[in-house]
Formats: sequence, C-alpha cells, structure tokens
Amino acid sequence: MFDIGFWELIVLGLVALVVVGPERLPKLAYTAGKWLGKGRSMMSAVKSEIDKEIKAEELKQILEEQKKQLNPLEEVIEETSGAMRNLKSETESVMGEAQKQHYIGDESGEQTGDSTQTPPSQANDRTERSV
Repeated sequence: MFDIGFWELIVLGLVALVVVGPERLPKLAYTAGKWLGKGRSMMSAVKSEIDKEIKAEELKQILEEQKKQLNPLEEVIEETSGAMRNLKSETESVMGEAQKQHYIGDESGEQTGDSTQTPPSQANDRTERSV
C-alpha cells in the first residue's frame, strides 16, 4: 500500500510527539490504530465481496457453456424419440392392417393355419357374455 519504512515511522512518531505532546500521544495512537483497523476490515469486506461477485460471474459463464454443450444432446434425444414414435405408429398401423387381412382371410374360408381363431373383439364379446 504505502512504502513506509522503519526510519520514516520513527520520524513520524517524533513529529507526533512534538506536535501533540506526551500526554495525548497514547490516546492519539489508540484512536489512529482503531481507525486503521476499521479501514482494513472495510477493505477486506469489499475485497471479499468483489471476489464473490467474480466467482458468481464465472459460475454463470460455466453454466451457460454447459447449457450450450447440452443443446446438441437434447436435439439428438428429441430426434431419437421422434423417430421412435414414428416407428411405433408405423408398426401399430402395419400390425393392424395385418390383423385385418388375417381375419378377412379367415372369414372368406381360406386356411391360414388355425381357422378356429376369432378376432380379439369377437373373442372378448364371447368371454364377456359367458361371464
């Protein structure tokens, strides 16, 4: 802070002794020390507050960078889930069409293996009626 050496402090003490006098010098030194302590504590408080703000800003920047890195991953996940939904709907529609063709073939008298098989809707109706 200040470049004050040992000899400068001795000269300053002698000048203070001559100007203030030996009776009031201890009280003056106590008051000056008290004010210096308060000033140092205020400076350290300001310094720590500035350090906290700098760290908070650095953390915000790190979080923003991580969000930027996660965006491509979220896009890939969304694309994959969309593709899976499309695949599921296509599979369900193909299965529905295959079941319809299978039951239509059974009704027309074609032999496709087990001809006693009934569509699930009719089978459910029969089991509900018997219960």
